[in-house]
Amino acid sequence: MVMPTTKKFISTASKLPKCTSCNHYKIIQICGSVYLCPMEIIQASYLISSPSVDLCPKPDRPEYAFIGRSNVGKSSVINMLTQKKELAKVSRSPGKTQMINHFDVLGSDRKKWYLVDLPGYGFAKVSQNQRKSWEKMIEGYIRKRENLVNLFVLVDSRHEPQELDLEFINQMGEWQVPFSIIFTKADKSTQKEVANNVNRFMNTLKEQWEELPISFITSAEKHLGGKKILSLVQAMNEEWWEQKGGK
Repeated sequence: MVMPTTKKFISTASKLPKCTSCNHYKIIQICGSVYLCPMEIIQASYLISSPSVDLCPKPDRPEYAFIGRSNVGKSSVINMLTQKKELAKVSRSPGKTQMINHFDVLGSDRKKWYLVDLPGYGFAKVSQNQRKSWEKMIEGYIRKRENLVNLFVLVDSRHEPQELDLEFINQMGEWQVPFSIIFTKADKSTQKEVANNVNRFMNTLKEQWEELPISFITSAEKHLGGKKILSLVQAMNEEWWEQKGGK
């Protein structure tokens, strides 16, 4: 299976614009690619919860969605990235836990984008009809949302490869959806255990994938991995706005 990755961006430091905050060239390297000095999120606020992709906000800016199984630590990752401890709580409030939750974000590069908190996949404790309804909503969003630049799939680093996670990722390949993997809760196990579980997961993917996706190891508790994720978002934002004519 061919990885539906986003494009390679800037490959040499000489092409990098200076960081707007420090006026120096700064680079972060992820999986062989060089990215801009990572932006910070300076504003983030809840916007809307939608029951279907057709009711989502106007697709006038780049969008990044986060999805994973229940209790994978999605809210903690979102709060870490936005530096707002309570931001993702709104997605867990009654009536919103199984909707498409949009957050309005402004980065330190002065570009606006959407962060989307999607319902978890699996739905073990709901009826078959309800599960099918949620699956249809999630599929509709992932496959039809035209400004979805990247889907971040969250996987619990404490566990060996789980079939449900692997199936979901393989489905993203079938749909040709660009995605990255975020391994969560790295502080809950030893460094060796995390490394072993991540390696097992990626090696399992190798059995079906010609090219592996970009992946991140994170700990919301220790603020690990957030800057690398935001550097990737910034690089993809630059590409998106360039294709749209700059603004």
